[in-house]
Amino acid sequence: MNQRAINNLQHAFRDHPVLARRIESVLQTIPEDYRKDLLSDPSFIIALDDFTPGKGRTVMLAHPSTSGSSRCVVLKPRLERCSETFCCYIVAHELAHAWLNNGGWGAITDREEAADALAASWGFDKVPYE
Repeated sequence: MNQRAINNLQHAFRDHPVLARRIESVLQTIPEDYRKDLLSDPSFIIALDDFTPGKGRTVMLAHPSTSGSSRCVVLKPRLERCSETFCCYIVAHELAHAWLNNGGWGAITDREEAADALAASWGFDKVPYE
C-alpha cells in the first residue's frame, strides 16, 4: 500500500484502531492491480460513517471519478465490534463496489451479486453477520 493511503486510513480511523487494521489487511490482501487502481484514483476514499441522530452525516465525498460514479467507501464504526471474518467480508464487498463503480462484473449485472463475486475472487466469501 502506498504511504498516503496508510496515513489517510490511520487518520480517518484513529479512534477505531481495530477497524483500521482490518481495512489495511483487506487492502493488502486484494490483488495488486485492483489495489493500485483504487489507491491511484484521487476520488477514492474510505471514510467512517459519522451519522448522529438529529444531526445527520458530515462525511465529505469526493467528486465522481472519470467513470462518472463515486468511488467512496463509507464504513460504520460498529464493524469494529463484529467478527473479523464478517468485517473483512464487508470491507472487501465495499471495495469491490468502488472498483466496479457500483456496476456489474462480467456477466453479473446485479450490483450486489457482482460485488460479492469480486470480493469472493479476492478470498472474501460472503458470510453471515456475526
